[in-house]
Amino acid sequence: MKLHYKEMGHGQPLLILHGLFGTLDNWATLAKRFAEHYNVFLVDLRNHGRSPHSEEHNYDAMADDVLRLVDELGIPTPAIMGHSMGGKVAMKYALKYPTRLTKLIVIDIAPKAYPPHHDEIIEALQSVDLSTATSRSEIDEQLAKTIKEPDVRLFLMKNLYRKEDNTFGWRMNLDVIEKNYEHIAAAVTADVPFKKHALFIKGGRSGYIKQEDIYSNIEHLFTLVEVETIPNAGHWVHAQAPDEVYNLVTRFLETE
Repeated sequence: MKLHYKEMGHGQPLLILHGLFGTLDNWATLAKRFAEHYNVFLVDLRNHGRSPHSEEHNYDAMADDVLRLVDELGIPTPAIMGHSMGGKVAMKYALKYPTRLTKLIVIDIAPKAYPPHHDEIIEALQSVDLSTATSRSEIDEQLAKTIKEPDVRLFLMKNLYRKEDNTFGWRMNLDVIEKNYEHIAAAVTADVPFKKHALFIKGGRSGYIKQEDIYSNIEHLFTLVEVETIPNAGHWVHAQAPDEVYNLVTRFLETE
């Protein structure tokens, strides 16, 4: 699995992993700021963006994808940051390959299992007839029947592209994501905790990390962890509070 990525900037290597239904472009704006001080690698995870598709979609396999990329790039110990599903990939990588990174940053996700909560989105995406759609606005109208929030539809529609026959397609492997959803929602586990520095950033208006998760899940697996809350942000912390995320992450990376 050879992951697609974009590289920018110079300095300490920083890998950034997007969330479910996302692509590396979700981090483009913040990445440009980080690239003023760091060698940034924006990564499309398997079955997303321009990375290859596979019938297998779980955190072990995805952590191995990232390790192969790190080996390919010749950056033995980058810092790794991930949001949501990408945060779980980053956690699994850190727990599985602790000598192959310097620091871990996780954005608004805990290592616990989550109940299914993307059924409506998957159903809405699957219901769109891409073979007959002639415009993005037509697809937006179809999605709006189920997904009322314009910003969510805009986020999902960043996955659209034109195929060679000029019909629309989804860059994400929607069928495999649906089939493997239980693996995406699953907990990240390990027998031995990660003993290097880790930063978890929580959106204050998000329910993904609860106070009890810090003591029961996060501190159990990440012994040198800091947990920071950005009060006015929801789950998409980096999009809703980019300045705060940038400041927290750079402070964390620059601290010995």
